Amino acid sequence: MDDVLDEVFERTLKKSVFKNRRVLLPDYIPPTLLHRDEEIRRLGLVLAPSLKGEKPSNVFIYGLTGTGKTAVAKYVLDKLVKKAGELGVRTRYVYVNLRQRDTPYRVLADIAEALDLRIPFTGLSTGEVLGRIVKRLNLLEDTILIAVLDEIDFLVKKHGDDLLYKLVRMNSELKDSSISLVGITNNIYFIEHLDARIKSSLGEEELVFSPYKTDQLIDILKSRAEEAFIPGALENGVIELCASYAAKEHGDARRALDLLRIAGELADRLGEDKVVLEHVKMARVELEKNRLTEITRTLPLHGKLVLLSVIQSTLAGRRYGTTGEIYDIYKRTAIDIGLDPVTLRRVSDILSELDMLGLISARLISRGRYGKTRVVSLESDAKTIINVLSEEPFLGESSILDRIMKSLGI
Repeated sequence: MDDVLDEVFERTLKKSVFKNRRVLLPDYIPPTLLHRDEEIRRLGLVLAPSLKGEKPSNVFIYGLTGTGKTAVAKYVLDKLVKKAGELGVRTRYVYVNLRQRDTPYRVLADIAEALDLRIPFTGLSTGEVLGRIVKRLNLLEDTILIAVLDEIDFLVKKHGDDLLYKLVRMNSELKDSSISLVGITNNIYFIEHLDARIKSSLGEEELVFSPYKTDQLIDILKSRAEEAFIPGALENGVIELCASYAAKEHGDARRALDLLRIAGELADRLGEDKVVLEHVKMARVELEKNRLTEITRTLPLHGKLVLLSVIQSTLAGRRYGTTGEIYDIYKRTAIDIGLDPVTLRRVSDILSELDMLGLISARLISRGRYGKTRVVSLESDAKTIINVLSEEPFLGESSILDRIMKSLGI
């Protein structure tokens, strides 16, 4: 076994198609963001009042995954804080990914740490942490804190919108300092589900990021590839194929970069000195499997039940089910496992969210004099979804999955 590992390590150290693999990773922010000039300008205009010591408006950034929302927010704020420092203005920002820091306590702890406050991992109430943040901002005086809350919908689904309300209200307790929020979400309907008391004050400004087009993705990939790979490591057509696949997935630049990176990693593992089209095709299969597993695993419980109901509605050779049929199946399933079902309207919203994630396809069709109806079909591998859903305690202990697995031949 040691000999095998030695061979693997030696091959990795001696030969690679990569020059700097890091530039293809999701958290890398390049010095120049291609094809996002207008979005950068608009966000800059919203946040620029902080350079005069004034509180900028709260802003919400909407857009599908991989449209540059996070990259633009970090890029603008890095430049803003640097400029503020040159002007002697006290402006800080903190970035929090709410899918990773998925409790109100951890979110507040990150905000506190941006103000040089040490918060214990546990042991305090959220009210106590909020109080310490307010006290710290009042001591700092004339400090503007901008909190970037990425995937903000994830926390609200899990814990409600109470934390957002408290953060918005915090300014009423501050004297000369202030806090502004930049919310980032894939869910364009997110703000509609918030409590009316925070809707108006939270969403003062809105930016919508459109998906990248194929030619834009090619530009982005070429720019990164120059830094990421050794000269001559990419076969002709590799970048174009990665861009084409990603363009079909709602213009997702992150997916395009992941495809290119994984294709390079596969070439390295196979001991080849060139990334070819076949490596991209292999990377697509690998990435789709991993993406589907991750997305399904992080869905809220009722989102999982609705997705399961879509699968059930398309069994026995059916191409699609209607919203009404899916809701009936969902309601029976929820009751069977001891849960109170949500409303038809909420299930309809969940279907829209699953459609946005690319797990399903939901489209309106005309039925002539009977009006229009929405039909839903599964766009992902049912077996992979079922395997992930079997990890859910509520479902794993029921016989529902067993019946579906038998129908699918799993």
